[in-house]
Amino acid sequence: MEFEQMITLIKTVSDSTLTAFKYEEKGVKITLEKKISQEGSQKTLVSSSIIEGQGEKTVAATAVSSHTPSLEEGKEQEFSSLEGHIVHSPLVGVFYAAPSEEAEPFVKKGDIVQKGQTLAIVEAMKLMNEIESDYDGTVVEILVENGQAVEYGQPLFQIS
Repeated sequence: MEFEQMITLIKTVSDSTLTAFKYEEKGVKITLEKKISQEGSQKTLVSSSIIEGQGEKTVAATAVSSHTPSLEEGKEQEFSSLEGHIVHSPLVGVFYAAPSEEAEPFVKKGDIVQKGQTLAIVEAMKLMNEIESDYDGTVVEILVENGQAVEYGQPLFQIS
């Protein structure tokens, strides 16, 4: 199997609803498995083997494709039509509206914010990253919910 064909096969399986795929030809075995984590992200694992004489030799076992389903389909269009200033997530993590469970949220819809003011926290790899406003204005909409997983570049706040 040619390298380009293998890449096409991996992409096709990654994009499909298949959870496993096995292919064998001329002593080469390819197994593709899609694992879906609790957070909803997908990883396509590739393992290929070359059969030499009596035994098998594993050539590769690598995470080839990783995909986290982005925003729900309807929301993507909704977010693309937002007006005003949009504050995006600078990293992948978990969104928190307040510094602790008992505390009040940093901001609420309708609050006036200033450039540099903390709007929320995104936790990534056990680090709490403060999300600051890049704009002076009024919070028109909070686009994610407390405790929700967010992606890099995902809109978090709409400020006018």
